[in-house]
Amino acid sequence: MAQGTGCINSDYKDLEWSADAGERARLLQSPSVETVPKSGESQGNGLGATSALGAIFIVVNAALGAGLLNFPAAFNMAGGVAAGIALQMCMLIFIIGGLVILAYCSQASNERTYQEVVWAVCGKVPGVLCEVAIAIYTFGTCIAFLIIIGDQEDKIIAALVTEPEEPGSSRWYMDRKFTISITAFLLILPLSIPKEIGFQKYASSLSVIGTWYVTAVIIIKYIWPDKELVPVEIPTSPSTWMAVFNAMPTICFGFQCHVSSVPVFNSMKQPEVKTWGAVVTAAMVIALFVYTGTGVCGFLTFGASVEQDVLLSYPSNDIPVALARAFIILCVLTSYPILHFCGRAVLEGLWLRYTGVTVEEDVVRERRRRLLQTISWFLLTLLLALFIPDIGKVISVIGGLAACFIFVFPGLCLIQAKLSEIQETRAISWWAQVSYGVFMVTLGAFIFGQTTANAIFVDLTA
Repeated sequence: MAQGTGCINSDYKDLEWSADAGERARLLQSPSVETVPKSGESQGNGLGATSALGAIFIVVNAALGAGLLNFPAAFNMAGGVAAGIALQMCMLIFIIGGLVILAYCSQASNERTYQEVVWAVCGKVPGVLCEVAIAIYTFGTCIAFLIIIGDQEDKIIAALVTEPEEPGSSRWYMDRKFTISITAFLLILPLSIPKEIGFQKYASSLSVIGTWYVTAVIIIKYIWPDKELVPVEIPTSPSTWMAVFNAMPTICFGFQCHVSSVPVFNSMKQPEVKTWGAVVTAAMVIALFVYTGTGVCGFLTFGASVEQDVLLSYPSNDIPVALARAFIILCVLTSYPILHFCGRAVLEGLWLRYTGVTVEEDVVRERRRRLLQTISWFLLTLLLALFIPDIGKVISVIGGLAACFIFVFPGLCLIQAKLSEIQETRAISWWAQVSYGVFMVTLGAFIFGQTTANAIFVDLTA
């Protein structure tokens, strides 16, 4: 994209308090990225520590996760393999475009996190909406993670308990609410309390290996299926044209790495938009193969009977699948604190803006706020996870928000960035980029509105 002369962040210069909240959010959004302090001199001078190959790995790391468990069900909703792949390919164009736009606007505004770029480029109202959306998205994702823990532990415990259960009786230690609660209190809560989460980057790398293993198991189980795994029916077309759009939240949820992309871009040795375009294209192609492999093979294995969480469709006593469930639990255990940190950083930033103070003015109060925010966040997500047993219901809602991060906010940033350029004449490329931004905003708003309305309608009529 051609750079023009303009002052993008003129409305943002008096918000100097944001440096503190932004710095806290920066660590969270990409905990394995080594960044340099923000300054006009450091931007673009190659002071970052991440190579292009390293950036590809980090972006793939950010994109891949427990969301892949829902892709076979998304292929089923889309109407089969052809429709699911075509939908992914179409959306991938805009997903990559959004990542490039964010890098372009980050470079133009000299801001280093997603919400700071939106604040600087689009102004106060979109900036606040962006922060609220990030908080809601991370909150909903934490709920989905706890549900996944319950799903996988149910199957693991069922495989370990070999004694027949008497009719009408249930063992207390097998109760889903107990297993989720004890895991959350013993493992997740202690990891969520610390002020910084840099230590999580090593565990996060292990969780990435786990997601690759899950994909490999699903593909192998399709190629060499067990005798009892016979698909009931394999749809070849969507039931209605609107059903295709119901698969979009899962795709958006799976490929959404845009919130963490801006710190990754600024951590590169040579943070250039052209290089970044190659990085995100390679990363998204890798993610596409992983998600497509999982979606196609999982869908063809079980057909229309596939569960929202594909691992639930496999028998409990399958050892390779049991190991996959253990990897997914590990992935979730390490991802929950990271996402919680992101949401907590946004809430802290909103509080600092409201009060007009910085953390350094009262360290004791900051510690108390952090404990209150962490415990409240943890208890609310746990409570909701105990009474929402279906991961598909959560993803259908937060997937719509993911569409905002992929389409709406990058589109708004592109429009505002181009409008702020001071040019004597408007070239065709300028109009093309503005039109592209308008289309992204329109498409993202449609996906968000349609999927959210459908999710609410389904829940109310269920």
